[in-house]
Amino acid sequence: MRAAETLHPDDLSDADAEAWRALCAATPAFESPLLGPDFTRAVGRVRDDARVTLWRRDGRLKAAFAYHRRPGGLGRAIGAPLSDYHGLVQAPDFRLEGAQALAAAGLSAWRFNGLVDPFGAFAAASGEPRDGYVVRTGGQAEAYLEALRAASPKRFKNYRRLDHKLEREVGPITLVAADQSREAYERLLAWKRDQLHRTGAHNFFHGGWTQRLFDRFFDEGEGPLQGLAMNLYAGGRLVAGHFGVRLGDVYHPWIASADPELAAWSPGQVFLGRAIAAMPGVGLRVYDLGPGHAHYKAPYARDVTRLAEGLATADSPAGRAARASDALWTAGARRSRRVGRLRRRLDHIASVELTLRGRAYGFADALAAQTRKSLEAEG
Repeated sequence: MRAAETLHPDDLSDADAEAWRALCAATPAFESPLLGPDFTRAVGRVRDDARVTLWRRDGRLKAAFAYHRRPGGLGRAIGAPLSDYHGLVQAPDFRLEGAQALAAAGLSAWRFNGLVDPFGAFAAASGEPRDGYVVRTGGQAEAYLEALRAASPKRFKNYRRLDHKLEREVGPITLVAADQSREAYERLLAWKRDQLHRTGAHNFFHGGWTQRLFDRFFDEGEGPLQGLAMNLYAGGRLVAGHFGVRLGDVYHPWIASADPELAAWSPGQVFLGRAIAAMPGVGLRVYDLGPGHAHYKAPYARDVTRLAEGLATADSPAGRAARASDALWTAGARRSRRVGRLRRRLDHIASVELTLRGRAYGFADALAAQTRKSLEAEG
């Protein structure tokens, strides 16, 4: 019998958390730190609308689905937009369908942009494919890098040239693989905020809860899921770095930042090669770069995780209405890139901003960003 129970992550028992980790460990596709109970619990500490629905059979946990319950019965991926990977984690012998999961969770629809679905639970959902870029060294970082150089000698020769140029003109290069400097952490986040402003992207720190979540991971060193900063210095000066979370030997960075004054030296590319080389020293086997920014990530990633972006709906009147609305947006996006960009921007704002005032700010900021881009194009 499939019994479902929905609760806030704070109410998740240690026994269920351990059983959830076992479900993740049983299926390689679920290895991401973002798919387990520890990330869900962490998000629950900063978001009241976090929920997890659990299914049991014969008293044993067989599936777990984490999400945010938003007004109108809409579900969003837990921790979005930080949850680059999300989905219905279940045992191989359980095979719960996505529409059934949404109905049991009391959701009419669920928005996803990094769906991991090895068992096809959401095969009926509307969605577009995405790729997540993954570095798996198998503990042999130097051999991994050498294979990359052999496959793309011209590209990696240029990376080595940039590395040498940065060291020659700025100073000796050092990578700190587990940097606990609060000053460096805050500098990385400041660079990221500046980058979001320059590019016109929504500032995902504005809602407040993302900053609190980051700070918890940086400040607290207990539990299976840990914050990890990897930073590159040249001549004692911070030039680039990543900050994110690790679970065991799997690392998933959220923030990739570099000193904009040194853009000509491409410190982000220099950083990534050196960070991969440093993985064995901090016990990392997987450096999961996530989706997007293929120009930066793809050259270093020999593995790709197949993801999907779209909408899943329950078999209900509200679900069918959500599907019809989504179909209109999708049709508009296919006719116009501008419609597609607007849709993604509004969805990003809705994920981050939890109040009407915050969403109004996000919309106004989006209009201001569009105006800046138009003026720059005319100038």
